[in-house]
Amino acid sequence: MTRNPADQTAADVREPGPVASAGILALVCAAQFMVVLDVSVVNVALPSIQRSLGFAAADLPWVATSYALVFGGFLLLGGRLADLYGHRRVLGVGLGLFTAASLAGGLASSAGLLIGARAVQGLGAAVLAPVTLTVLTVTFPEGAARTRALAVWTAVSLAGGAAGNLVGGALTEYLSWRSILLVNVPIGVAALVAAARLLGDGPARAGTGRLDVPGAVLATSGLVAVTYALSPGEGRPGVVTAAVWVVGVLALVAFAVVEVRVADWPLLPPRLLRRRAVWLGNGVMLLAGAAFQVPMWYFLTLYMQNVLHLEALQTGLGFLPHTVLTLLIGLRITPWLMRHVDTRVLIAGGIWIAAAGFAWQSQSTAGDTYWSGVAGPAVLLSVGGAVFNTPLTATVTSGVADGDAGAASGLMNTAKQVGGALGLAALVALTAGPAGGGATTGEAMLAAQYGQAFAATAAVLAVIGALAFGLPPRRDNAPR
Repeated sequence: MTRNPADQTAADVREPGPVASAGILALVCAAQFMVVLDVSVVNVALPSIQRSLGFAAADLPWVATSYALVFGGFLLLGGRLADLYGHRRVLGVGLGLFTAASLAGGLASSAGLLIGARAVQGLGAAVLAPVTLTVLTVTFPEGAARTRALAVWTAVSLAGGAAGNLVGGALTEYLSWRSILLVNVPIGVAALVAAARLLGDGPARAGTGRLDVPGAVLATSGLVAVTYALSPGEGRPGVVTAAVWVVGVLALVAFAVVEVRVADWPLLPPRLLRRRAVWLGNGVMLLAGAAFQVPMWYFLTLYMQNVLHLEALQTGLGFLPHTVLTLLIGLRITPWLMRHVDTRVLIAGGIWIAAAGFAWQSQSTAGDTYWSGVAGPAVLLSVGGAVFNTPLTATVTSGVADGDAGAASGLMNTAKQVGGALGLAALVALTAGPAGGGATTGEAMLAAQYGQAFAATAAVLAVIGALAFGLPPRRDNAPR
């Protein structure tokens, strides 16, 4: 008889000591850093990749899109695998896929091989991202220990997005584009060894239930279709995008129906969505991702390269203030704030600080320098992101039974990833037409178009901050 995952508790897991806990935290942060880094690390290397492998201009975006497409589509499935088959086993599979695909991509001799390797990387990332958070939440009990661990994990996740451009630019400039993928290999091998030594399999339920195959097929196909429809598709016929939208939405509706009917180990347990912290928190996460995650790095990169005319390495270095400030605030100040300030206030306040940063960024022009056009807004953007992300992550994962931790992690990562794709697609469409009124030069017009994207982002974040006050107060997030 299958044990109800809601009955799985921390008592089912061997409590690690302080040294092992530190090692586990370092392990999951290293794995998460690789996953987030590879979302953006190829951006500044694309011209070198095109010259090396003879990419057609229309096919070049697939180096990034293939990773994001598979990553976003398989996150729910990846999260539930950890609940059903054990943390160590699933983390090992994710690391193995990601590392092997990184090696294959770094050695690729053709455009097709590189795109295929990036897709497999995305599959490994879809397994890794949820399981790293799952391992963290079952290793550290709710309270100060989990707050500190979540702060480190979140800061590393945020910094990885900013560092991707820096790392990609430096490696491409001084070694080659292949090094941006090959660098994952030694890190992945070391993480595999550490996982085998440090991790148990989690709650003892492997083999006690069956994977929700219909739900997995529907969720994955629906999310892949929606992510594809949302991704920029230059030259793609509108009828194709519309058809993919219909397929994706129908698959997700069918998935919702199936999950209500599945009695044993549904991919997304309906009981999770009965918690206001989960459904509303993930709604805020999706909208914040649409405004703050991928779109921010995308448009800032374009502004620095196309308007300020910075080289690839200079653009990467331009993200250094974002990286450093995010780490400093996220690691040192946010945990302290979470001990003294209600999480709803922190989430709303952080989002509104970021909104102010985007409003400032929207005023940047072709006449600005890096210091006036990027470095100033970077302070507010970094402080805001570092303040709201950790308490929001803590909110959507608090009070969840260990047996559902993977599903909750998969849902949160899906909300963030799909939100980023949604926001990028909407903002690219917004900036596709003429802007700026009296703009007379190419750089001025581009600056005005990017300013539109930043202004729209600020407006969306202002609304999202108000939604945060609908989340349960901290005392309602306690386990029960």
